[in-house]
Amino acid sequence: MYTGRNTGDTHAERRNRRSLVLFGSLAENRKRMGHRALLACILLIVFAGASSAVADDSHYVIDAGQSAVHFSLTGSHEVNGTFHIASGDISFDRVTGQMNGKIIVSAASGDSGDKSRDKKMKNDQLRVKAFPDIVFAPASYTGQIPGSGSARIQVKGTFTLIGRPHEVTVPMTVQIDGGHCTATGSFVIPYVQWGVKDPSIFILKVAKQVKIDLTLTGQIGPAA
Repeated sequence: MYTGRNTGDTHAERRNRRSLVLFGSLAENRKRMGHRALLACILLIVFAGASSAVADDSHYVIDAGQSAVHFSLTGSHEVNGTFHIASGDISFDRVTGQMNGKIIVSAASGDSGDKSRDKKMKNDQLRVKAFPDIVFAPASYTGQIPGSGSARIQVKGTFTLIGRPHEVTVPMTVQIDGGHCTATGSFVIPYVQWGVKDPSIFILKVAKQVKIDLTLTGQIGPAA
């Protein structure tokens, strides 16, 4: 009767066959472990490369005393003036183009050279007691910021005026000399559209937009 086993096999032959099966299984396990080790190495290299790709962070600390915001209003009577920057601190990544930080302008520092007009601007237009700060918070930029020399970039961010945030893009020229950086840019704010009271009166009319000229000076270096 057939039992499913070759009765002519010796004990030694059966042991050899079992050994071959065992060695084959071990070899297959080693092969699988080798594939896993190779995959782990590849993933390690990829993640290491990704980490190094976002490691080029820089820090720009603005010197408020050497920086300024100039504004100009056209119309039947042109008005020009300045605001003082209270503080400015920006971090950015040269690889990803991401930015974060804030430039804070003191709303009460507005000076057009006319005390009566300035008082009205602060109380009626800017409402400085309720909204003491005008803030620009950059979020990203396009273009290249060099290690030294000059470049033109486009900075996107949020401009907050009388407590209301608005998305803006500011074209800027950056000049870097060692650890010193100067950034200048100009843009237009539709202040009436943004909720600021129109300062025009019956006789004196001014534009519904104000031009802003921004000059930032400070120190630049690697992020801490």
